[in-house]
Amino acid sequence: MNGGWRRMKRMKKRVIILGLGGGLAWSSVVWSSEDTPAEPASQDERATSSGVEGEQPASDEQDRLTELERQVQLLGEEIERLQLGQVAEEQPLEGRYGLAPSASKIYGVERGAAIGGYGEAVLQGFSDENDDGSASGRLNQFDFLRAIVYLGYKWNERFLFNSELEFEHAATDEGGSVSVEFAYVDFLYRPALNLRGGMVLVPMGFVNELHEPTVFYGSNRPQVETVIIPSTWRENGGGVFGEVGPVTYRSYLVAGLDSAGFSSGSGLRGGRQKGSRSLAEDFAWTGRLDLTGFPGFLVGGSFFIGGSGQGDITPTGASIDGAVHLLDVHAQYNFQGLQLRALYAASTVGDAELINESLGLTGNASIGSELAGWYLEAAYDFMGRGAFDSNWSVSPFVRYEEFDTQAKVPPGYSRNPANDRSVVTLGFEFQPLTSVVLKVDYQDYGNQAGTGTNQWNFAVGYQF
Repeated sequence: MNGGWRRMKRMKKRVIILGLGGGLAWSSVVWSSEDTPAEPASQDERATSSGVEGEQPASDEQDRLTELERQVQLLGEEIERLQLGQVAEEQPLEGRYGLAPSASKIYGVERGAAIGGYGEAVLQGFSDENDDGSASGRLNQFDFLRAIVYLGYKWNERFLFNSELEFEHAATDEGGSVSVEFAYVDFLYRPALNLRGGMVLVPMGFVNELHEPTVFYGSNRPQVETVIIPSTWRENGGGVFGEVGPVTYRSYLVAGLDSAGFSSGSGLRGGRQKGSRSLAEDFAWTGRLDLTGFPGFLVGGSFFIGGSGQGDITPTGASIDGAVHLLDVHAQYNFQGLQLRALYAASTVGDAELINESLGLTGNASIGSELAGWYLEAAYDFMGRGAFDSNWSVSPFVRYEEFDTQAKVPPGYSRNPANDRSVVTLGFEFQPLTSVVLKVDYQDYGNQAGTGTNQWNFAVGYQF
């Protein structure tokens, strides 16, 4: 349906332009015929009309032909411009250099500025009871979760700037925020080796770099990639990126996490410094490698290694190193309308007992000295790329996750069973356009303490 509408628009443009060209040519012919005398003029008349005795008449007809040629040339250039613009309009957005499609628009510009963005609103309905029958106390809510603007500028074929500005939860006086999600300068040297510096996205997992609502399933991002891998995760730093044949890579040196923000339930998430006056006593090395040599198949891994103490000292005077080693392995397979995805992530935290001491944590409130999680996901688009070959996309999907932010705790502390969690997500996605998505899903939250709260979600998202 969308393709037919675009073809009608192209035909309409061409009919109008050709009509203008034809009208211009006809008017030129009529003009020329009206100005041509019916009978040859005498030599005296010719001389009088020319204003100079014995001189040939002015080349009015030649001037008109020259003007006609100029206008026809302009019309041809306009037709070509409209055709090129239509091709650009019909090309789908494509991710580049580890970024989501809308975030990559600046890479398709020869020179100058580019703007893109995305947004999502989520309606959440919570169960009145937890799994153990106790009252959940959760109230339904409708949140305009994010409105994002991508701004980029390309100076030449080598240097460009790219950024993401994020507005969360609609209003800053109601708990919302305005943040810089990334802002960096690229030096594009060659496909195998490029440089990047500024505020960068930590290149881990699927969602941290590719988090537009049109490119992941479900109203909510996977919990494993929210808690174990603390997406969205960005930090000040820089490094190299590129691709060599079927292999793509990114490797950065960034400011490390801050262990003062670690917790038993949220794991490393509170330790993100987000590039805001980031403490730089401890740095970290992060990178990823992906192989895409087989049609529809991607497999890879990523890591983050660095200290998190940031100069902190316990009340007893012990210095905290807080070495964090986080890794993930992931795989994805696409075949026609089918998509399969799997991810495993695990982390160890050094000096966990010293961090507990510094934070005043006791008993089962300890941070995890080990954290781990995994998920499997399957989806099938049976309209757009499956059996019906439609421009629309309708995709049922299922995702199963398990994760524990206290997979292991230091000696003398205990684990909280509520932190050993699982989530089953069942839902549908409907995309009338590749850049617009409607989502509905049900999530069954469980944990070893029996305090999980199930919920329904409805979301709308867009990109441009």
